[in-house]
Amino acid sequence: MPIEIQDRDKFIDISGRAIECRVVKKEKTSKVKARTRRYLYTIKVRLDELNDFLKKLKCKKIVEIGPKGEKKEISLQ
Repeated sequence: MPIEIQDRDKFIDISGRAIECRVVKKEKTSKVKARTRRYLYTIKVRLDELNDFLKKLKCKKIVEIGPKGEKKEISLQ
């Protein structure tokens, strides 16, 4: 069962332990998921704030999930 986090700073700290982070975009919001060894953590972010939030994440790998399930790795450097 995923654990939803409300605090962005806490999610950024968790992302440092994450194996992979995934981004699922919807109409007005996006869901960012951080997979650790034990849990899946999620947070909802508005689309206009998404790029700034993704730059702060400490994930080793960030993957965007498209509408048809296709995966695309994001590089933010």
